[in-house]
Amino acid sequence: MDDNTQQDSGEEVTRKFIHVDMDCFYAAVEMRDDPTLTHLPLAIGGRPDQRGVVATCNYPARTFGIHSAMATAYARRLCPDLVVLPPRMAYYQAISREIRAIFQRFTHLIEPISLDEAYLDVTDSEHCQGSATRIAAEIRQVIFAETGLTASAGIAPIKFLAKICSDENKPNGQFVLTPATMDDFVRSLPLKKIPGVGKVTQAKLGKLGLITCQDIREFGEAALSQHFGSFANHLFQRAWGRDPRRLTTEWIRKSVSVERTFAEDLTEQADAAPIIETLTTELKKRLAPYANRRIKNQQIKLKFSDFTQTTVERQSDSLDPALTQTLLESAWDRGAGKGVRLIGLGVHFYDPEPEQSQQLALFNAAELQGAP
Repeated sequence: MDDNTQQDSGEEVTRKFIHVDMDCFYAAVEMRDDPTLTHLPLAIGGRPDQRGVVATCNYPARTFGIHSAMATAYARRLCPDLVVLPPRMAYYQAISREIRAIFQRFTHLIEPISLDEAYLDVTDSEHCQGSATRIAAEIRQVIFAETGLTASAGIAPIKFLAKICSDENKPNGQFVLTPATMDDFVRSLPLKKIPGVGKVTQAKLGKLGLITCQDIREFGEAALSQHFGSFANHLFQRAWGRDPRRLTTEWIRKSVSVERTFAEDLTEQADAAPIIETLTTELKKRLAPYANRRIKNQQIKLKFSDFTQTTVERQSDSLDPALTQTLLESAWDRGAGKGVRLIGLGVHFYDPEPEQSQQLALFNAAELQGAP
């Protein structure tokens, strides 16, 4: 955004957001380290014979219709020659920290979304004479020079639009919206690209003849609320390119959980007992750093053989094994005889007091820097 984004005195400064998204990050790291993989269809994920799931894949694999969250066994059926490598998470985390350190050279306002993407607010950055467009280009150049990996970027005065823009010229490209070009872009924007609009909502919108943001504008918020309730306001605001959110640079953990996927479905509840015991032990270890947080409730999640899932939770001030058993029985009954492919166990915390909240925000920010 090369335009002067400072508005008249007394008015709010237009923000300059950059969304940086690494290109097929895990797969790109593996191709960098082994160039013989570059032109082969490659997926990073769990083994096909152990109900693995694709974490990411390279662009040759995507031409076969393979995508993240797809069962690895199904991906292998789409592409019998697919190379599947197990993820090296500690290694990816280390590279992610290198990339985040590059971001910090340009701004201290950074909101990591995952290992491979983050929002940056460069409104007050003096780099590149304050041009967000040139800052994004330089960040991408530095990332490539220092890591050998490519990144795409979206630049916009609105947070959610920056993320949408980072997909416009993938891979290894960037797309910029200025305040002058934003409205035309949003008018024609497909509603499926708005964060929060999944397949179900998209289908419901389509039945009403609502395909683009311009359709929403003409339909009106009152009519929209009759079909979508409180979510209508979110849709309407985004359709007008409105998003007042700034970056979240402090994090307070709301919950802690563990889960396990099985190579074969569990068909008897009794078979879950040793799994629950292992998960409980693992969850206790994960809860150790949060000993000063008050537990609000305990929950259990089951995913069934047909990929449907259910979650049961009850109020509890501690991790109670007896309650875990009660929750398991309730969740298991909901399966109506279906096999169980995944069990998850977790707790939610009460919101901390304001003073504690500040301390935890600092703790979690440091934790993110050390282990994104």
